[in-house]
Amino acid sequence: MKKLGTIFVFVATLGLALPQAVLSQAKSFEPNLANVAAGKDGKVVNRAVTLSDKDGKPILHFDERGGEGLALWPDVDFPNGTIEFDVRGKDVVQQSFVGIAFHGVGDAYDAVYFRPFNFRAGDRSAQSHAVQYVSMPTYTWDRLRGEHPGQYEKSIEPAPDPNSWVHARIVIAYPKISVFVNHAETPSLVVDQLSDRKSGWVGFWVGNGSGGDFANLKIFSATLKR
Repeated sequence: MKKLGTIFVFVATLGLALPQAVLSQAKSFEPNLANVAAGKDGKVVNRAVTLSDKDGKPILHFDERGGEGLALWPDVDFPNGTIEFDVRGKDVVQQSFVGIAFHGVGDAYDAVYFRPFNFRAGDRSAQSHAVQYVSMPTYTWDRLRGEHPGQYEKSIEPAPDPNSWVHARIVIAYPKISVFVNHAETPSLVVDQLSDRKSGWVGFWVGNGSGGDFANLKIFSATLKR
């Protein structure tokens, strides 16, 4: 019995060191994207969204217009955990910014997004702007690039096809954020969160002038407030 107790303590102690994403994967939320396009679920901000199909599964397509756009789930409360999704932008300079927002409270949120046109850009400086973290509204990409160059944006190795689907896995263990691309074992970007928000809504995100396609969203360790 003493030996069993020792094992239990060891496992419990080990659990404290494991990412919350691992401990909470049983609590997953997979929103029905068809309901979003039909106006039955979620909240769409500054975009029109339409539905198409990817391998028999729904794709949510954002149109292009000025300002940032969102399709968010205000009733989801996401603390630490993992967000996985597939996203497709396009190889057109300054017209493709696609990603995910999380820890949203009101109009404030943190986000990780991709610039596909920089994935395989001709110069290395542009490639280093392939994946970006921001914390809105205070820490915009231009402020972070000016004040902390190279810290909150990185290149992606190996570089994905800028016109193809990209699989993203975002692991949040406050304040640490790690971004894994196309099932890589090594993160493309690791940053410390700049906001003090530790939970909130989750939503697809597109940047100024950008559309984009999204599929297969899975949120691990989220709870529904309704």
